[in-house]
Amino acid sequence: MEKKLYLYKAFVKEVYDGDTITVDIDLGLKTFVHNEKVRLYGINAPELKGDEREKGLMARDYLRTLILQKDILLETIKDEREKYGRYLGIIWINKMGREYTNVNQLLVKEGLAIEKKY
Repeated sequence: MEKKLYLYKAFVKEVYDGDTITVDIDLGLKTFVHNEKVRLYGINAPELKGDEREKGLMARDYLRTLILQKDILLETIKDEREKYGRYLGIIWINKMGREYTNVNQLLVKEGLAIEKKY
């Protein structure tokens, strides 16, 4: 079955780690979802605990510089939550009016996350 993708405007309120964020989502028609946790789809960043801590902090801090307290486009994989109840999403940013950048893939390209299939 083909996955249904939806695109929303969102505001990033918190970056927990390199692959988990909290956003306020604009659903349109003056309807908002606040404080929704989103897992970045298709990637896995190092954890903030244990042996991966240093790399995990680097991934989190890099992601914060890109999206924290900023507007983004959130592409969700509709009706598919992962085991912790978070929606799965792809983050898109627009830098200075240029084409949109896929943040999930950027983290992989920068060596701060690996690709992960669900």
